[in-house]
Amino acid sequence: MAIAQAKRFTLDEYHKLAEIGFFHEDSRIELIKGEIIQMAAKGKAHETCLRRLLKELPKLVGGRATLQSQAPVTLPPNSEPEPDFAIVKNSSDDYFSGHPTPEDVLLVMEVSDSSIDYDQDVKLPLYAEAGIFDYWIFNLADNQLECYSEPYQDNQGKYNYRNKRIELPSQTVKLPCFPDLSIDLNKIFPA
Repeated sequence: MAIAQAKRFTLDEYHKLAEIGFFHEDSRIELIKGEIIQMAAKGKAHETCLRRLLKELPKLVGGRATLQSQAPVTLPPNSEPEPDFAIVKNSSDDYFSGHPTPEDVLLVMEVSDSSIDYDQDVKLPLYAEAGIFDYWIFNLADNQLECYSEPYQDNQGKYNYRNKRIELPSQTVKLPCFPDLSIDLNKIFPA
């Protein structure tokens, strides 16, 4: 007897569905390991944190890199998450020819309230497997910034990060991609 199996999509299939208008323009979805995932609704604290990051990050990064918000990062072979923020290398065509890939990514940031388990248990190993060196989670539930670095694969084939550092809202943190730049977390976390 055959067992029913969910359809997993390739990046090409996912892009074709988007091109033909299968998804509504305002759909909040992403492709994770071949599955089309509906993203969680954002609460007030999440939106406030996003707005604050949107005020501070462009001033810091300037023209040294490209800042993107809730835009795709292509992780071959079959994932295309849309992190809350990513700092990526500058591209002469501003990524018109294709979304940034792991080689382009300097730092990925997620803002988490109700999505904390998803960002820690699903996205963290996904980014580690792709070789993205630095991953930050603005953990609004615990009121802390989780800074992950140095991806690795363990003996069981699972991906994680060697280093996890916790920063509190009263601290100032250096951007790993630009150690001469710091972000004041007091300006980011909602009161």
